[in-house]
Amino acid sequence: MVESIKTPSLLGDAGLITRRRALVGSAAALGAAAGPWRVAIGQGKKPFRIGTEQPLTGVAALGGKTAVIGVQMAVDRINRAGGILGRQVELIVADDESKPDTGRRAVEKLVTEDEIDVHVGGYLSNICIACVPVFVEHNVVNMISVCLDTTLTTSKCNRYTFRPFDFAPAQAVAFAPYLTSKMGKKWQIAYADYSWGQSTKDAYAAEIKKSGGEVTGTIGIPLGTADMTPFLSKISGDFDGLFLIFFGPDAIRIVTQSYDLGLLKKYKFAGDGAIAVSAQLPALGDKIEGFVGIDRYVPVFDPPLDTPHLHAFLDEAVDRFKKAGLSGALPDRYVQSNFEAMNAVKVGIEKSGFQGRKDSDKLIAALEGLEMKESADFPQGDKILRKEDHQAFVREIIFEMKGGKYKVHETIPWQKTVVPAACTFAA
Repeated sequence: MVESIKTPSLLGDAGLITRRRALVGSAAALGAAAGPWRVAIGQGKKPFRIGTEQPLTGVAALGGKTAVIGVQMAVDRINRAGGILGRQVELIVADDESKPDTGRRAVEKLVTEDEIDVHVGGYLSNICIACVPVFVEHNVVNMISVCLDTTLTTSKCNRYTFRPFDFAPAQAVAFAPYLTSKMGKKWQIAYADYSWGQSTKDAYAAEIKKSGGEVTGTIGIPLGTADMTPFLSKISGDFDGLFLIFFGPDAIRIVTQSYDLGLLKKYKFAGDGAIAVSAQLPALGDKIEGFVGIDRYVPVFDPPLDTPHLHAFLDEAVDRFKKAGLSGALPDRYVQSNFEAMNAVKVGIEKSGFQGRKDSDKLIAALEGLEMKESADFPQGDKILRKEDHQAFVREIIFEMKGGKYKVHETIPWQKTVVPAACTFAA
């Protein structure tokens, strides 16, 4: 496991740095943070310690590295502006290696040894679920930045967990009517067979049925399956479209192997936007042509996305990617959600006067019902963090891949994605 990194700047020309390199280069890193960091230390003000657990190695490493760029962007921006309540922010990064047991140990270290004030992170849903009890036990607010498992804000909800972005039930409400009215009534669903894929499959199956469609079958494929042919060869029959719920290397494999087997010529195909995040497009090539997806963020400026806030966000992210050795890559939903999750914490701290874990109840109260307006802090657009279950609702984007680029078909305002709360906090 890569040890926690405690420097104000994590990304250099060669990308993410290890703890050994951090120790050697810490003076240069502090210098890169410029005046505000030094002023805060000079005044004797203790920085806020924000922990972020991310998959820097393992099956989700590609997404985890872009996720860290997002949270680092927000932290650097906050520190340049003087910090939060006059205190700088120290970001402590821990690698979960894409494994639940490693992730839980990493989080336990963050809350006990590193003594973080708040956590902003979490990528793989099975790891998020494994870590929830640690945050609850230690009275640490956990602002999830990627994990999409439905149960995190339904059956497994708790006072300390917040999700400031969309989840599958809201996506399905926005997307299912489009699928059944414009693409076909009958759908086959293939999904990553773990917590996120399973709960997302269930949400879409329910909404497709409500929209007058039919799910003719579902097939789960374990994470990291290199040869998906034995699973894909079972897909046949009379249906209109294949709906895919995968991410990262598995998304590349499912599209590539489905294409090679002729499935994407025989059936229309759609799915979660994780299938076609920007970092995966070079590997997908023309095989992704015609894919229709839904996401909260895509790096294009089709109306109504042509805003100064989205332009500024993309420009800074692209510059960060170049410095991290990812030239040519564009920001994705992982960069966006981590950036905005950190900013939601900033707003909550400012509203509540939070000074540390002893004030977690105050921070929770400030975050409940938080309305986030489109701005430099929240370039994705207006959203609300619902008080009842700590679940956010955001604008959704329905897009199609044409000529290797995103073409926006529809945008759905957050108000039309709301689903009833299904959460009761334990006393």
